[in-house]
Amino acid sequence: MSNKYIGKAVKRVEDKRFITGKGKYTDDMILPGQTYAYIIRSPYAHAQVKSIDISQALAAEGVVAVFTGDDIAQSGINGVPAGWQVNFKNGDIMKEPPHPLLVGTGSTVKHVGDAVAVVIAESKEIAADAAELVEIDYQVFDAVVNPAEAVKEGAPLVHESAPNNIAFDWEIGNPKAEVDEAIANSHHVTSLEFVNQRMVPNPIEPRSAIGHYESSSDRYTLYTSTQNPHLIRLLMCAFVLGIPEHKVRVVGPDVGGGFGSKIFHYTEEALVTWCSKQIERPVKWTSERSEAFITDAHGRDHVTHAEMGFDKDGNVTALRIKTFANLGAYLSTFAPAVPTYLHGTLLQGLYTTPKIHLDMTCAFTHTNAVDAYRGAGRPEATYLLERLMDLAAHEMGVDPVELRLKNFIPPFDGVNQPGYQTQVALQYDSGNYHEVLRRGVAMLGYEEFREAQAEAAQSNKLLGVGFSTYIEACGIAPSAVVGALGARAGLYEVGQVRVQPTGKVSVYTGAHSHGQGHETTFAQVVADKLGIPLEDVEIHHGDTETVAFGMGTYGSRSLAVGGSAIVKSLEKIIEKGAKIAAHKLEANEEDLTFADGKYTVNGTDKSVAFGDIALTAYVPHNYPAGLEPGLDFSSFYDPANFTYPYGCHIAVVEVDKETGKVSLKRFIAVDDVGNVINPMIVDGQIHGGLAQGIGQALLEGATFDENGQLINGSYMDYCMPRADDLPMFELDRTETPCPHNPLGVKGAGEAGCIGSTPAVVNAVLDALWSGGFGHVKDILMPTTPERVWRAMNS
Repeated sequence: MSNKYIGKAVKRVEDKRFITGKGKYTDDMILPGQTYAYIIRSPYAHAQVKSIDISQALAAEGVVAVFTGDDIAQSGINGVPAGWQVNFKNGDIMKEPPHPLLVGTGSTVKHVGDAVAVVIAESKEIAADAAELVEIDYQVFDAVVNPAEAVKEGAPLVHESAPNNIAFDWEIGNPKAEVDEAIANSHHVTSLEFVNQRMVPNPIEPRSAIGHYESSSDRYTLYTSTQNPHLIRLLMCAFVLGIPEHKVRVVGPDVGGGFGSKIFHYTEEALVTWCSKQIERPVKWTSERSEAFITDAHGRDHVTHAEMGFDKDGNVTALRIKTFANLGAYLSTFAPAVPTYLHGTLLQGLYTTPKIHLDMTCAFTHTNAVDAYRGAGRPEATYLLERLMDLAAHEMGVDPVELRLKNFIPPFDGVNQPGYQTQVALQYDSGNYHEVLRRGVAMLGYEEFREAQAEAAQSNKLLGVGFSTYIEACGIAPSAVVGALGARAGLYEVGQVRVQPTGKVSVYTGAHSHGQGHETTFAQVVADKLGIPLEDVEIHHGDTETVAFGMGTYGSRSLAVGGSAIVKSLEKIIEKGAKIAAHKLEANEEDLTFADGKYTVNGTDKSVAFGDIALTAYVPHNYPAGLEPGLDFSSFYDPANFTYPYGCHIAVVEVDKETGKVSLKRFIAVDDVGNVINPMIVDGQIHGGLAQGIGQALLEGATFDENGQLINGSYMDYCMPRADDLPMFELDRTETPCPHNPLGVKGAGEAGCIGSTPAVVNAVLDALWSGGFGHVKDILMPTTPERVWRAMNS
């Protein structure tokens, strides 16, 4: 490669249309004859639908149709399935009740916001008004919202088919008896009970979908704000509506953020598609913000008891964990995988812990679904490990930095040294974990901070520092492995590179951007590989009609998997170009070198430019015999392993002893995401992730009452981080290349959200410990002033 663009802070090419208001989102679209859907949702978390009277709504002026769950049932429509199956530890099959598009008469709603009927009208205002005319009689039952309470005998059942509300019990790690013995024989055991609270994703663009059936061609188009167009088509066609896949086009236009919440196939997408055929007109639904709070898939929501053992020298001996994970009322697309394969398999962290056992119970509750939210399982694993590590240092009277360094896995590059095999299935690719922590400590000025902390301990403004080191698994793969683990789809990616006769390049990728900058970073890779100007490359994504197939964007997989697929196609382009160049230059193919956009005969000044090769490929008058014309290749890339970014996050806080108010004064992040294509975009991804992780620690969290009502379901009550809640982030990075993909990249989209949360909570507790409140072991997140004040005064 020329490295003219790779590694450079190239401005994002897509930003021009966004900052000038030219972005095109699903809700911007108005199709000819378009109608508007308003979905009537249950106000109760658990109730039987006794009867529905739609007569007045149907008679209202401007109403086109009203459909109920009974209409759906008569059409033979299936519920939306999960995309992952995780069986019980004893081998029993996971409980997988269907998620109906609309709950019919005689059936029970499972959470506040469960859909019961849909009104379709000439405008959204008419539809909303007509919805008020629909009369529904409910019989209300008791609800359960806490996963640990849900599995107890006598708790209200969410599904009759799931006794004790257990979707599945699962375990991973060493045999439990071995871990029990190691814990029992440990010199010191640190134990902690905590809640990793439920999070609401809150992307800036609410979900939206338009179903459009065209009777003349018997074809369907679904426009939807998704991270995953091809998977939506696959699930909707094969499992829900039973439509032949070749008759359905799914388009994900510009998407205003997702954070995981737009990966999944939601019922509304299938509903508007089905409704469109019934009325033979386009049907649009766009979520209202209050609706999003009770229908978008949430994240996190674990209740955990964990124990970490140490020998007399401070070496970790064992880790034993019991966790109850909340799955909500229905299994969302990737929900079963998050607490298991994205959480349980990361419990080694950066440490040489020789014995690990996780016992995981995943429960249904009367709440909306819980699925992947930025980081997805890895933040939960990191929070568990890093809270235990800081608490253990406090209990044993040792320095938290030294305790980590003592227990870190030694450096390895995955080439000269093998990958590190963990106790929980995964094999890490490469890493130097000591270096990121040492850099972070140096940036902090650790000794000077401890001196300032000792002085502050005599005042009402306590200072605290919290450390968090993390590792994450990105680019989930290979397909054979994830298939054995329960995935119901492959996790490869597709990249097509089409060189035009003029040498311009069109790239079609199955990865779909919702803010990551694909149109820039992918173009940087292509431009450098082919030695052409960046402006000669155009990236296409988000349309199943133009992209052969793809698995979407999530899990920080875009460059590691999608970029690698593009590189495979570029290599085929260059290889075929060499055959054409050899013919034109009257040389042997093996005597050519391709660099800086031209093929050169080694040891001579004879060369031919890439643009000339492109033209020759499409005007093959002087062309190698037997070689097909054209310069267009598509490749599937199925990785050999996950990639494993890692890093160190350090938070400095000030705690007001009189009020409990926490002020974040500094935040340091030293991350290793492998090779970096665009440092500006990586920094932006880190910044965004840090804001979300810090938001969980200090401000955010969904709260349900005992009746299953979300009591902070609006921005009046759900506190999101703002600019003045955050300091200027201090960033640094190391670069340890991934040894098994052609770009050496690891992934950056979720890193900030993984390490930041425990760093902040550890800092708050460190401040309290410095002020004489050593009895406080934990504070429930978010660490609001009231909770901090109560902890100090408990």
